[in-house]
Amino acid sequence: FFRKMGYEVSAVLPDSSPAFLEWMKGVEDILIFEKEPELIEYKFSEADLIFALDFNDPSRLKGMEIWYERSGATKVLIDHHPEPKKFSDITISDVSVSSTCELLYEFMKSVGGADIIDKEIATSLFVGIMTDTGCFSFNSSDPETYVRVAELLSYGINKDEIFNLVYDNYSDNRMRLLGYVLKEKMEVIPEYNTAFISITMDELKRYSFVMGDTEGFVNYPLSIRCIRFSALFIEKPDHVKISFRSKGTFPTNLFSKKHFNGGGHLNASGGELYSNMEETLKLFRSLLPGYAKELK
Repeated sequence: FFRKMGYEVSAVLPDSSPAFLEWMKGVEDILIFEKEPELIEYKFSEADLIFALDFNDPSRLKGMEIWYERSGATKVLIDHHPEPKKFSDITISDVSVSSTCELLYEFMKSVGGADIIDKEIATSLFVGIMTDTGCFSFNSSDPETYVRVAELLSYGINKDEIFNLVYDNYSDNRMRLLGYVLKEKMEVIPEYNTAFISITMDELKRYSFVMGDTEGFVNYPLSIRCIRFSALFIEKPDHVKISFRSKGTFPTNLFSKKHFNGGGHLNASGGELYSNMEETLKLFRSLLPGYAKELK
């Protein structure tokens, strides 16, 4: 979008994009902090304008926050997560919208006009809305969301092809990993309407894990009758990465923020704990009795 307006643009991420998004135009140009930290530091130092997209806390930059904070560029936050911290000069935040891409669409129309948006840009925005709502299964009850999606479709994007490229584009190893964790690693705690999955680094290695292979795993336990709260624990070298999902009014974001250094949305959030898997699961189990009433 900004390149079409004549600007020099760099996109940076803390770590690699999921493999199922590699087909998208421009992914090959994204700079990854894990691979090119010096170049990214230079980009921050030379920038006149920095957009922070789809996160509400600079700690989410995972090592890049020091360069973000040192940069003299004007900083603009565009996000839909609740309670954004003050770390930008301009904040565009709306928790009522489905996704940051929905906000971006309105921003693009107001800044450059709808004529600058083309099929490729519309495709990227649609992917963002589709994936952030679980194919419109949550955070997507506002009619305005579907008005905007209809407008994006008018640019000639292929909705069916996009769905297939995102959701029907996994490896056989990913499917075998999913089968393994559902059979062997899912624990159901019916007295608290809760279920969780834990995956170790050795198990990921066994199934030739690539980034994105565990995407969506946390949602599967919610398909079980009466399960209202689901968690996914993934072992990392020095911590455990955690995803939470819920049905109804159980606030996963508050649970994650209070106990697991995280946050997010009411029904979808994440966190992490700098501990081993055994201690992390022990803590998680010990917390559930305190939420028994909310999980009924």
